[in-house]
Amino acid sequence: MSMGSWQVMRSLTKDSSVKGAKLKPGTTKRVLSYAGPYRRRITFFLVLVVIDALLVIATPLILKEIVDKGVVEQDKQLIVWLGVAAAVVAVLDAVLGVAERWLSAGLGEGLIYDLRREVFGHVLRQPIAFFTRAQTGALVTRLNSDVIGAQQAFTSVMSNVVSNAVSLVVIVIAMATLSWQLTLGALVLVPFFLIPTKLMGRRLAGLTRGQMIENADLGARMTERFNVAGALLVKLFGRPATEDEEYAARAAKVRDIGVSIAVQRAIFMVGLMLLASLATAMVYGVGGIMAVNGTLTIGTLLALAALLGRLYGPLTALSNVRVDVMTALVSFERVFEILDLEPLVKEAEHPRALPDGALDVELDDVSFSYPTAEKVSLDSLEGATVDKGDGDEVLRGVSLQASAGQVVALVGPSGAGKTTITGLVARLYDPTSGAVRIGGVDLRDASFESLRSRVGVVTQEAHMFHDSIRENLLYAKPDATEAELEAALRSANVWALVQRLPHGLDTVVGDRGHRLSGGEKQRLAIARLLLKAPSVVILDEATAHLDSESEALVQHALDSALEGRTALVIAHRLSTVRGADKILVIEGGRVVEQGRHHELLEQGGLYADLYRTQFTDEPAPTVG
Repeated sequence: MSMGSWQVMRSLTKDSSVKGAKLKPGTTKRVLSYAGPYRRRITFFLVLVVIDALLVIATPLILKEIVDKGVVEQDKQLIVWLGVAAAVVAVLDAVLGVAERWLSAGLGEGLIYDLRREVFGHVLRQPIAFFTRAQTGALVTRLNSDVIGAQQAFTSVMSNVVSNAVSLVVIVIAMATLSWQLTLGALVLVPFFLIPTKLMGRRLAGLTRGQMIENADLGARMTERFNVAGALLVKLFGRPATEDEEYAARAAKVRDIGVSIAVQRAIFMVGLMLLASLATAMVYGVGGIMAVNGTLTIGTLLALAALLGRLYGPLTALSNVRVDVMTALVSFERVFEILDLEPLVKEAEHPRALPDGALDVELDDVSFSYPTAEKVSLDSLEGATVDKGDGDEVLRGVSLQASAGQVVALVGPSGAGKTTITGLVARLYDPTSGAVRIGGVDLRDASFESLRSRVGVVTQEAHMFHDSIRENLLYAKPDATEAELEAALRSANVWALVQRLPHGLDTVVGDRGHRLSGGEKQRLAIARLLLKAPSVVILDEATAHLDSESEALVQHALDSALEGRTALVIAHRLSTVRGADKILVIEGGRVVEQGRHHELLEQGGLYADLYRTQFTDEPAPTVG
């Protein structure tokens, strides 16, 4: 009874509102398709569950025979043999329990592995716009809570439904065979079990839902405060007393709800045990009179009492089975939502590899609008406030040509479309119209592998994983030798730094590389780029936030990175692009000027205005 009550308890804490959820057509069939690779394991598992459920009545019936034919008739040999039989049943039940758990764990963990791997790979194939809209926590939930909730359809829900259904049927049949009168009396008490269960279920489900919300809020607050950037902000601007009070208030809510849940569960358990005790008292009372009158044997009475104790657990568990099934199916559907989100950037059916050697870059009458939320994201991943986006054009008829080995600079005011252009060259997006070509190959026809290997990017915020310098570098080239790592670090002007670190290449850089300075991170990012050895390099404000000394070191490293390569360089500091082979001035999504540095100054247009704004304290440049 105790084990069955706790199974019911787990069901009661689930949100009963899922019973009204409308699943998409074909969801159940799609769920069953995931069982395909595990058909034999599931079949064997269900056979064991049924056998184990049938054993529920074995011990009470053996008890009946021990009393009626062994004790009453004083047959000692029969008592011994029946005692051995009871022991065998107990051992068999234990072995079956372990076997069921082993099969269940293999089935459940295998399904979790399949789903997690499928969702993780699918998410990584989404365009960058997907990640700019989705909440990271929501994505992690899909890979954790929802995937685990989905696998319960094939483990706990399936086993509980089969086990409880079989147990209930065989118990009722056995009881009715022993005494239909007492069985009928026991069934009359069923509403007294089910009604409190339903009422308590609603109460517990509401409390549990509130606890989950408060815990999520508490976790989000800790995540924000405990990452490096958040901790720094708190130390610089935070109010320690207020932070403590606000955290304490949230933690107090979790505490209070936890106490309420514990009390409600205790009341529920005591209530169920009380009702079971009253039912047992009824059986002993009425059955005892029947035994005195000779219409019932003592062994039968004891067997009925034992069976009764095993009746109400499966009965109450099955009363809530719809919630269990729908909870698992809804979790599956939330996983399917992710899997059904088609990536906007796809590899061609028959992709082409980019040619070897130096490559030119061309944008041919390119226009581009950022995709709206409906195309790249899900409302459920974006939080309470969903920005649908208007799909306004960002680029309008942009054409540019960067010949192999040329350095082409993109300058202009913020929001002009410079980063969007480089994003198209890296194929983070596809143009709305026009074409982007590298080495004469339209990127929509290029293979992802060759594109990733031939195009390298360094952004203004060089990201590092919380790992060693070695592993961060090997991310670009996993098979790189020690000599290649050293050569890349020397070219990036950062080898001396690595040698000074306590663990050299094995020094952990911290969350997002926060143990390093901005200049050090940028030079490591350049080393990573050099290790990759791309033909086309994109530099997006690579020195924007650096001090003069760091900028000089990074700029020297960039000179090595750009040597012999085609480069697109975005820079707000015009001093860094004076030597570019070509400068394109972008404004309002269009190329409004292009030429070399001195040519653009002579034109006296937007570039000249930007230059004068940045160098008002310098003498006017001499051109001519």
